[in-house]
Amino acid sequence: LGSAGNFAILSKSGITDVFRSAIVGDVGSSPITGAAIGLECNEVTGTVYTVNAAGPACRVVDPLRLTSSVGAMETAYNDAAGRSLPDVLNLGAGEIGGLTLAPGLYKWTSNVSISHDVTLEGGPNDVWILQIAGNLREAAATNVTLAGGAQAKNVFWQTAGAVTLGTTSHFEGTILSKTMIAMKTHASINGRLFAQ
Repeated sequence: LGSAGNFAILSKSGITDVFRSAIVGDVGSSPITGAAIGLECNEVTGTVYTVNAAGPACRVVDPLRLTSSVGAMETAYNDAAGRSLPDVLNLGAGEIGGLTLAPGLYKWTSNVSISHDVTLEGGPNDVWILQIAGNLREAAATNVTLAGGAQAKNVFWQTAGAVTLGTTSHFEGTILSKTMIAMKTHASINGRLFAQ
C-alpha cells in the first residue's frame, strides 16, 4: 500500500457521509477539491488531507502527500487485480455467505454477494487477495470476521465494480475499489476504504 497505508479512507472523487460517522485514521481525496470531502472534523480521529484550502475546517493542505498516496492506491489496486493463477475460481458462483475462506488468491468473474456471515481463517502472516470483476455486496446485519490469528491488514478485496456494505454489517480488510464504496447506516469496517 505504500504511503496509502496511512489512510483509513482515500478517494479520487470525494467522500460523503450522513452525520455522525466515526473514522479512526487519516482521510483524503485527490485530485478533486477539498470541497468534495463532506465530513465534520469531530467525525475523524486523524488528519483530513485536501489538495486545496476548501473542505472541513480541520483540513491540512498537502497535495504532494495526496498525489503520492493516490498513486500508491492505484498501484495496490493494479497489483491485486494483476495476480494470476488463482487458488480458487468463482467460489460459490459469487455467493460466499456462510463460508470459511482459507488464505489464498480468490477470483470471481462476476459479482460477489455476502448474504450470511463469512469467516477468514488463518494465521497472523497469511494473506487473502479477493479479485472481483463485478460488484461486492454485503447484506444487512452480516459479518466478515477473522479467525485463527488472521489480521485485517493482510486481507485485500479488489473490486472493479461498486462495493456496498449493508446496514449494521461488519467488514474486515482493505477494500480497493475501482468505482465506489457505500457503507449503510451503522456499518463498520476494521480496515481501509480506497476508491478510485
